Amino acid sequence: QVQLQESGPGLVKPSETLSLTCTVSGDSIATMYFYWSWIRQPPGKGSEWMGAIGWRGATYYRTSFKSRTSISRDTSKNQFTLQLNSVTPEDTAVYYCAGSRTYVTSGLSSEYEYWGQGTQVTVSS
Repeated sequence: QVQLQESGPGLVKPSETLSLTCTVSGDSIATMYFYWSWIRQPPGKGSEWMGAIGWRGATYYRTSFKSRTSISRDTSKNQFTLQLNSVTPEDTAVYYCAGSRTYVTSGLSSEYEYWGQGTQVTVSS
């Protein structure tokens, strides 16, 4: 059974960098054709796909996040990481990591084979 677990700080100050890690168990993040994504859902809003890292290590970003987002991976730990720079209170959201067999840019959990439980991140001074 594949499980995804997000981890990181629950509170970040404005202008700082948010860093979240997704630990995958039960499958390798280097499995062929798989993509590993970050999705977030701000309070009262719909979920939005932020970006992904593919099975070969290539990265893909939503245009609106590209300038301040970086996704990386550590295959030895079977983890992938999201870094979001210069956060503002508008970045307050529940952040999810997910895995899919094809390239998906949806924020809907039904579009993914694997979905984490999510972690609340609040940006506040």
